[in-house]
Amino acid sequence: MAYRLLADLVVILHVVFVLFVALGGFVVFWKRRWAWLHVPSFLWAAWIEFTGGICPLTPLENLLRARGGLAVYRGDFLDRYLMPLLYPNDLTRELQIGLGLFVLLLNAGIYAWFWRGSRRGEKR
Repeated sequence: MAYRLLADLVVILHVVFVLFVALGGFVVFWKRRWAWLHVPSFLWAAWIEFTGGICPLTPLENLLRARGGLAVYRGDFLDRYLMPLLYPNDLTRELQIGLGLFVLLLNAGIYAWFWRGSRRGEKR
């Protein structure tokens, strides 16, 4: 029972991380110091996508599930939990690279918008 709970907590942590990667730039509007955590996070996520790697949280979840006597899955977190929600087909390498580009471009846009707005505020 404890392993199942821990595995579920890892899934929740993973979801929070993915949301932070995608939308954490908006948190920086609120508190600038969050950029010190957000920038490495979205760069890490993009690197994982570009290299075809698997986030360490996925094997940790599988290890906890196996120790708890539960079924484990193949592939990565995106393939298991998010892709079925977003896309009907399996995660392809091209799509994975596209997701990495999306993460980089989305966050670059958020930071550019934030920086531009900050610069306007300084000119007043």
